Amino acid sequence: MNNNGEGNFTSSGTDIDEVKRKNAESGMSYNEVKAMIAKTDGKGTAMYSDTNSKEVKNNIQNKYPN
Repeated sequence: MNNNGEGNFTSSGTDIDEVKRKNAESGMSYNEVKAMIAKTDGKGTAMYSDTNSKEVKNNIQNKYPN
């Protein structure tokens, strides 16, 4: 919806073009991240996680001992 013919605004007054610009500057979307992880099998993504993989493995092994 246009607001007096200036810009691209919603009925509540949100500037759609501004929102799109900010979204473009915000980094990868959730689906882009999923696609990147799928393409790389997760290799090289450890730097983006604060998960302690050893702790997770120990928890799993303790929960399901052989």
